[in-house]
Amino acid sequence: MTATAGPNPGEKRVSGEIPQTDAPKSDEPLRAGTLAEICRAFLKLGLTSFGGPVAHLGYFRDEFVHRRQWLSDAAYADLVALCQFLPGPSSTQLAFILGLRQAKLPGGLVASLCFTLPSAVLMILFGIGISSLGDWRHAGWLHGLKLAAVVVVAQAVWGMGRALCPDRTRLAIALASAAALLVLTHPVAQISVVAAGSLLGWWHYRTQANAGPQPAAIGWRNHLPAAISLGIFFLMLLLLPILAAVTGSKGIEVFGGFYRVGSLVFGGGHVVLPLLRSEVVPKGWVGDDAFLAGYGVAQALPGALFTFGAYLGTVMHPGPGAWLNGLWCLVAITLPGLLLVGGVLPFWNQLRAKTWAQAALRGANAAVVGMLLAAFYNPVWREGIRNAPDVAAVIVLFGLAHCCNTPPWLTVLLAAGFGACRLG
Repeated sequence: MTATAGPNPGEKRVSGEIPQTDAPKSDEPLRAGTLAEICRAFLKLGLTSFGGPVAHLGYFRDEFVHRRQWLSDAAYADLVALCQFLPGPSSTQLAFILGLRQAKLPGGLVASLCFTLPSAVLMILFGIGISSLGDWRHAGWLHGLKLAAVVVVAQAVWGMGRALCPDRTRLAIALASAAALLVLTHPVAQISVVAAGSLLGWWHYRTQANAGPQPAAIGWRNHLPAAISLGIFFLMLLLLPILAAVTGSKGIEVFGGFYRVGSLVFGGGHVVLPLLRSEVVPKGWVGDDAFLAGYGVAQALPGALFTFGAYLGTVMHPGPGAWLNGLWCLVAITLPGLLLVGGVLPFWNQLRAKTWAQAALRGANAAVVGMLLAAFYNPVWREGIRNAPDVAAVIVLFGLAHCCNTPPWLTVLLAAGFGACRLG
């Protein structure tokens, strides 16, 4: 199962089919864009695209399909399907491919950098500010940010559950995955749960999945750059832990941990929460208070949610060079997704047409919902909820967001204000 942009901006369609339009299905851009134009377009989106990865699909479609006419609706749907199929930050990967189509590798790098940089700078500044506050662990506003995280993750579980678990089999996979991860806390358990979900999905849906019509060709057609990209991805995944153990370097260990997380995040930005926590909190790099505070603030910012990694790197090593460590972690968590999408592009047409891939992805997506459900209980609910007034505040904020479409930044401000008024 893949998620594609619906007919309206911001709407996400979950389907095994690709929407068909009368627009041309060319591998080439409908209209070329210069590096300067790419920079302006994606910098604007990095400053204004609030609402998380699903909302980003609507922003991108409106900007590049309708306003700038860089590609057709059919080609855009193919790109979205590819980014949903692979692990990594889907909106940053989509920015990379769109830039790649316009100006090859320089365009891809400029697009992903300009889209990511605004929120990365803000998250690093927040991390520096948090580190300079002294003992802020019991501050009321910080507790409010934890409540905001409860609301946001609850929305993610609700929305992803409805979209990705529409039948009993996938609901059962999600619930079993959540139960397993609440009992088994080792990071390997999360990888195993997604692998098991993929296997169960393949077994159950192998005769039911419809890959749909052959999609339009996208990206580059030269297999050599793709092979190099995939080779670098797997080589780094294999060698970074070995290199960290041999050298004893904490910098390499941190880079390897964030790189591993970026290699395993299926299902959207919110799924980075349990994977990152399993890397940084048990090792004592970051406490749960700082972790949830940063995650709460990340919801209020535009751009990629993976810039949460820049914040974690900053608070991990407070001091004059904290921002460098933030950038180090941001590169580590973003790089694998870009390497993967660059490596898979020439093969996407063939892979997309395979029913076994669609069947396996249905199970993997259901397991991802279970992973997020487990994270909702621990640490989000356990760390955020203290008493009945907290529960009442979360219910009200969730109701506003769900029924009145309150923007994420307003949810964060209201939650921080509630915490400050209650606890000072």
